[in-house]
This record gives sequence, structure tokens and C-alpha cells, in this order.
Amino acid sequence: MPDDVSPAPDRYGAAAHRPAPQHPSPPIPLTPAPDPRNTAIPSPSPFFPGPAAPAAERLRVVVADDNPVVRAGLGALLSGRADIQVVAEAADGREAYERTLEHRPDVVLLDVRMPGVDGISALPHLVGIAPVLMLTYSRESEIVHEALRLGAGGYLVHGEFTANQLVQAVRDTKDGRANFTVTAADALLAHMRHGTQPQRGPLPEGLGSALATAPAPPPPHTAEPSESLSQLQPVVGQSSVSGGSVSTPNRQQYGLSSREVEVMDLIASGMSNQQIAATCFISEKTVKNHINRIFTKLHSTTRSEAIAHWLGTAPRNPGRQP
Repeated sequence: MPDDVSPAPDRYGAAAHRPAPQHPSPPIPLTPAPDPRNTAIPSPSPFFPGPAAPAAERLRVVVADDNPVVRAGLGALLSGRADIQVVAEAADGREAYERTLEHRPDVVLLDVRMPGVDGISALPHLVGIAPVLMLTYSRESEIVHEALRLGAGGYLVHGEFTANQLVQAVRDTKDGRANFTVTAADALLAHMRHGTQPQRGPLPEGLGSALATAPAPPPPHTAEPSESLSQLQPVVGQSSVSGGSVSTPNRQQYGLSSREVEVMDLIASGMSNQQIAATCFISEKTVKNHINRIFTKLHSTTRSEAIAHWLGTAPRNPGRQP
């Protein structure tokens, strides 16, 4: 029978048995064989990560509050973030100073009302070591202004911010950006609208009275001598020590605009450029532009000299025009 003719079915309809071929064809490979000419190193699989990047240094925080529940809550909240670590806690202003001096944190969270040395009393001693963010239930306008005058980098009132907003405020304080909740912002806005200096009378409950007993701050390492508050204070006090009387200065002679008058008043109160920017809701660059124009009109080259002219305590020089 020829090979190309199928066997005829038997009488029951089944095909006759045909033996399997003696030489079956080899199976087709599922993957192609590697080319020996290709010597390049294969790229790593996208399903396996490469070497881990070095972990960023965590932002170190000291929490100062007399309420242990508040301290515990803040510690749990902040330390739960990958980039923040609470390195110490304090129950009053003196302990806050000691812990800050010991740990040199990136940010200090400071309450206002604490037994012993309160937050306002400790504040000027802390800002020479680390940025301070006020975190408190105290919402009085005069306390807000006094805290900012003494160097606080922001003011948050409990109940007016979320957990994420607090975390962001801590990060911003480290980077020099101010944060304010509604109450603090309203106090600054009221001052800006009315153009009046906040009252500098006694603070509620004797806050700030422990300044005389608080530990002496370390020497500042970043402040320039011409802008240091310690350099500005003697300028005002020299006339009273010498017994001379200070007459009310004629500020209209300088020709300052209303905004420049406001900025100059804030300079005289001891505020930094950052605090002035936050108070007036303008950028620090705009503050510097105002200060340059003020210095020109007051014929001054430093903050202390401008303040002396503004307050009328500068020595008279007959050969120089005001």
C-alpha cells in the first residue's frame, strides 16, 4: 500500500492501527537560546528594589508642657512620624531650658502657663539655643504679642489645628517659616488694622515675672552685633541713667509712609525681620526693602542707630541733618 494512502477502516468503522513514526521531531524551546556574541550584563529585574537610600536625619524636638497627658500625646504623635523624634520632655520653663541646653534640639514646643518658670519667662533664654514654637491654650492678645516680641517662631492654640497641621508647623519652624492659628493671626491682624502698639503692661497671672530668676542664656552664635537685642537695649536706657530727659521725637520730619512707620515701630519693639513679616503679613524681602528705605530717611546704618533716632535718644550733631 502506498505511504500516502490511509488504511481503510475495518468493518466496524475503526481505522486500522498505524505505528508511530520512528524519528519524532524535537520540541520547540519556550525561550530562545542565549546569543554567545552578547556579553552585556543583564539589567536587574524591576521586581526587586535596588540598594536602600540612606535614611534622612530625624528632626529632634523638646516638648515643654506641665500637663503630662499633653506631653504624652504630643510625644506619641510626633515620634510616630518617620522624620521627627521627641528627644526630651519638660514640665516647666527651667526644665525646658535644661533639656534644650542638653539635647540641642531642632525645635522646642513651649507652653505658656507652667508652674515655677512659665513659658514667657523661659522664652528669651530658649530662642538663643533653638527655634521655639508656642503650643498653648493661652489665647490672650497681649500674650501672643509678647511671645512674638521675645522671639517665638510661631504661635498655635490648642483646638485650632489638626495633627497634620501641627506636624507641618514643627517642620516649618525648623526651616524658619512662621505658623499661626486663628486666634494668634487675629491678634496680629487687629494690630495691623488699628496701627497701634499692643499694651506692654503686666501680663495675666504674672507671666514673665520669672525672667530675673531664669538661667542666663548662652551667648548667641548667629545674631549679628548690629541686630542683637542686647545691643539695642542700652541705647534707650542711657539717657535715663545719665539723668537727661528725653523729649517726644518729631517723627514727621523723617517723611516715613504709614507702612514704614509700622515697620519702624516693630523694629523698635525688638522684632526680627521674620517676626515683622508675620505681623504685617508681608514677605521678609518686602520687610528688608522697607528697612532700607527707613535707614535712608533716618540717616542710619544699623538698627540701633535707627531706633535711637526714632525714639529721640540719638545724640545731637549740629553738623548733620536729622
